[in-house]
Amino acid sequence: MDPSTIPRAVAAGVTTAQTAGLKVDDAIVLNDSNRLAVRLLPCDVLARIAAETHQAIAQFELEVAGQLARTGSPVAALASGAAPQVQVFDDFVVTLWAFYECIPSGDIAPPVYARAMRQMHEGMRQVEMAAPHFTERVAEARSLLSDRGRTPELPDTHRRLLLDTLRSLTRSVVNARAGEQLLHGEPHLGNVLNTKMGPLFVDFETCCRGPVEFDLAHAPEKVAEYYPAIDRDLLRMCRILVLAMITTWRWDRDDQLPNGRQLRTEWLNQLRATVDDYGLDVTR
Repeated sequence: MDPSTIPRAVAAGVTTAQTAGLKVDDAIVLNDSNRLAVRLLPCDVLARIAAETHQAIAQFELEVAGQLARTGSPVAALASGAAPQVQVFDDFVVTLWAFYECIPSGDIAPPVYARAMRQMHEGMRQVEMAAPHFTERVAEARSLLSDRGRTPELPDTHRRLLLDTLRSLTRSVVNARAGEQLLHGEPHLGNVLNTKMGPLFVDFETCCRGPVEFDLAHAPEKVAEYYPAIDRDLLRMCRILVLAMITTWRWDRDDQLPNGRQLRTEWLNQLRATVDDYGLDVTR
């Protein structure tokens, strides 16, 4: 988020919580990327604040989280005492969530991580709602690569590698004709809270439909060992596809990940090495 707008965004979160009847004396910014995560005290609520243009996305996320909570899935809860809806204030959209004291997500043991993911996927199979296909998310990455104005620093050779990888691997994953269901979309370590109750997944704005292997491609590699029924070849393809996608996001001129410039180079080198190691002909 533009630093100049952060004070207004925080104020929008505070006002929204107070309007809902929650007591707020302090606001602590926990994370700043495409939206702010702000801890409100003493009510101990997490306010997620984004530009008003994200209203539809925020509404989608609330609906997914609400339905998953009703299935008993391991997901973060909405704030108690506040209406489960998107609030608009001063050009911002605000959603209110329960705050959880956490320990580092890296401490989650692979079998525990896998058990939580399986529970979430089981809950997702019970949810009936429209969601984009994973290929639509890939198409967004390809569109970004095709727009040099949005990716001005990306060299042409790297642009071609990313475009060819996205096109080739998407086709391969689709042609595998694996079973599909509702997915989290990005269940990596950054989107799981390691709480005393166990892992809880957050950030459902990326939910999509596709094979479970696409979700597993975002998780630490050892987690897949506790999914015995998956297609290992499909998982390998999904991992390369996901690597190409997240590398693409880092080349966006508007990317706000704090270490994005470092990661984009590291991941690009990793992608090239992975494609070479597997002998993939992504240019066909």
